Amino acid sequence: MSSKKKAAWTVGAVIVIGVAAALAYARQPAIPPLAQAPAASANQSLLAQGARLAELGDCMQCHTAKDGKPYAGGEPLATPFGTIYTTNITPDVETGIGGWTQEAFARALRKGVSRDGHLLYPAFPYPHFTRMSDEDIAALYAYMMARTPVHAPAKANALSFPLNFRPLVAGWNLLFLDEGPLPQPARTQSAEWLRGRYLVEGAGHCASCHTPMNALGAEKSSQPYAGGLIDGWNVPPLNALTLARKPWTVDQITAYLRTGIASEHSAAAGPMLPVAHHLANAPESDVRAIATYLMSLQPPVPAQPAAPAPAAAAESQPLSPGAALFNASCAGCHSAAAPMRSLGDRPALELGSTLNADSPRNAIQMVLNGNPWTGSSAAHYMPPFANVLTDQQIADVLAYARSTYAQRPAWNDLPAAVAAIRKENSK
Repeated sequence: MSSKKKAAWTVGAVIVIGVAAALAYARQPAIPPLAQAPAASANQSLLAQGARLAELGDCMQCHTAKDGKPYAGGEPLATPFGTIYTTNITPDVETGIGGWTQEAFARALRKGVSRDGHLLYPAFPYPHFTRMSDEDIAALYAYMMARTPVHAPAKANALSFPLNFRPLVAGWNLLFLDEGPLPQPARTQSAEWLRGRYLVEGAGHCASCHTPMNALGAEKSSQPYAGGLIDGWNVPPLNALTLARKPWTVDQITAYLRTGIASEHSAAAGPMLPVAHHLANAPESDVRAIATYLMSLQPPVPAQPAAPAPAAAAESQPLSPGAALFNASCAGCHSAAAPMRSLGDRPALELGSTLNADSPRNAIQMVLNGNPWTGSSAAHYMPPFANVLTDQQIADVLAYARSTYAQRPAWNDLPAAVAAIRKENSK
């Protein structure tokens, strides 16, 4: 059977299952609303615990639209099935969750069911939040109810038929939702590993971005943490960190997650940058536990050849277009002698994951879009060149940097790839 026929059969099967399930499951009982939002908890320890969980779960990033009020929703999430807009999770009674009891809040996180009984789309990562403990859910509820209420009605989603028919989510849940806490590990593990596993698989929902999706938008259980594609950026696999040109360590992962910089690997960019911003506010012990768990997913460290030394251009030879562009636009920050390499701890190009990747996508995105200035760390900043360099010039400079610094085989048809990604970004 061809892959197209298999995909069509799979979609057809889930529609049938979804319709059948809808009769018994698609509409859950409504939980009566509160007349007014509960008073903010006076338990500062509980609120601090909730704040940590909100940072670990990156709640603000998804539930805050550009230039919008915190947690008021309206952020568009692009999916293969259309656009889903995040909802208002401030304690506004009319348009947010101010009328939700803790029971309703817990049901949404664990079962994907809203207070009024309708099913939530799994773009909201309840398949991971279902792993959270009662104590953590109570803390997160207390924290959200202490936010500033914002009146912000939900935006209408733009999903294709029949996936805009919410009851079909019941079929999706029957196939892919595994409710409840994580099973016990197969062997005894350290408390740090257990904490990291709980955060990665639960509130952190790392697999939501770092695992490929199947035709129905569920994570491929056969390829956990094998990478993906989010917002036009390649999401790297989290189960191949020891296969990097210089293998990652727990210390490097911890630093990267908390600062957005790993000097021998990468600077956070694209959809990962706000994750690092939020994890900077989480306890270092939690971030280190996450790093410890992620390192346990790795294959053995292979024998590593020495890192390549950047090749010096022969003085007697005229500069190639890529070399000339690099010297004019990039060398001030990225050459081996650049002050920013030592002062800003910028990742070395010869070791960086972006330039060593099999796909040029992230390198192209970085040159086109740069890395925005956040006012906190000059090491993260890179100006965008989308309006400065042509597609051919970007291809030239990337080809030069890859061959000179990473000393890897050339990427295929680079100018066409630049043009295609520039077009994607304009949509």
